[in-house]
Amino acid sequence: MTTNDTLAKRNLAILIAAQAFLGAQMPMLFIVGGLAGQSLASNICWATLPISLIVFGSMTTAPWLSNFMQRFGRKLGFIVGATGGALGGAIGAYALYIDSFALFLVGSYFTGIYMSAQGFFRFAAIDTASAEFRPKAISYLMAAGLVPAVLGSQLVKLTSDAFVVPFMGVFFAVIAINVIGAFLFLFLNIPMPEKEDENTPKGRSRLELLKSPKVAVAIICAMVSYALMNLVMTSTPLAVVGCGFTQANAADVVMAHVLGMFVPSFFTGHLIARFGTTRIVSLGLVILTIAGLINLSGIALTNFYFGLIFLGIGWNFGFIGATTMLASAHEPNERGAVQGMNDFFVFGFVTIASLASGGLMNCSGGDPIQGWTSVNVAMVPFLLLAGGSLVWLNSKKLA
Repeated sequence: MTTNDTLAKRNLAILIAAQAFLGAQMPMLFIVGGLAGQSLASNICWATLPISLIVFGSMTTAPWLSNFMQRFGRKLGFIVGATGGALGGAIGAYALYIDSFALFLVGSYFTGIYMSAQGFFRFAAIDTASAEFRPKAISYLMAAGLVPAVLGSQLVKLTSDAFVVPFMGVFFAVIAINVIGAFLFLFLNIPMPEKEDENTPKGRSRLELLKSPKVAVAIICAMVSYALMNLVMTSTPLAVVGCGFTQANAADVVMAHVLGMFVPSFFTGHLIARFGTTRIVSLGLVILTIAGLINLSGIALTNFYFGLIFLGIGWNFGFIGATTMLASAHEPNERGAVQGMNDFFVFGFVTIASLASGGLMNCSGGDPIQGWTSVNVAMVPFLLLAGGSLVWLNSKKLA
């Protein structure tokens, strides 16, 4: 498949619009998911389980959706994702109406189908891009997250009390976002992957790909960056409210965090092009460490703001750097296998992190302060894992 940056930029513009509009549902659901779960669950230790089910849905969707896109194209795959998001919103609204935690979890799983599809936006952005434009395309796409960061948190404020049943309005807004946003994908123009025949070179197996140092380290760093961001962010609304602040404060802190996730994207691609993926991923891990230290230093509202902003910046450098590293570590005919496997592991690890987040926050100490401390201390071994993998890769001189 030949690359054409004119076509790549056109597709990127459409994906940026989708990221900006459809992406608003993710901060909305992460803001209210734990709070709604806490109101529905019989045991508060399971308050963040709805968020875990979103991520679990994304994890289990990634392999089959990646293969689906390899066979039928990105356009149809993204429409499937938006359909899942709309169904998730509808089921979630009904679950709140009948006060069913179990059904709320089912709706969360369907939302995970959308989350998985959104994860593939970054790969679709480079499908028709030249090697030089790829890190910039990923970076520009991620920068579009600024819009849903603001739009999502404001929509929560506008809709969470719109009905007698708390948070139901949020889920009606999610339905509308997915139905309207799905039409954007009709304008994508990403050529179908070349069909394989007996003369097509066979790509490496998944096991062979995992044995490649660059693939393995890219997956590890993406897993750790995303999982630690999710671990801390999932508990943040519970911690903010538990420490005596309001739900509006929690929404503003999450908005600041999401801004931290995406503002650096305006220059992350340029930094990667200049300094290389290994250095930028390493910087991301250092910033994640700083975020944990800020969170452990106090429970003032400023601690929550700065800790979560640094958490977002660390995620940005770590995750975009790891994605760029992965993109250069496989052949075009290995795309479906590599991308599906990557997101399966990434979101599998994120699922574990989000499950652990609720348990650590609500059930590891006697009060919210002790729970918040446990959440942030839990970052340490995983930062050591990712840092050690980068040192090992550098020793192989393959970065």
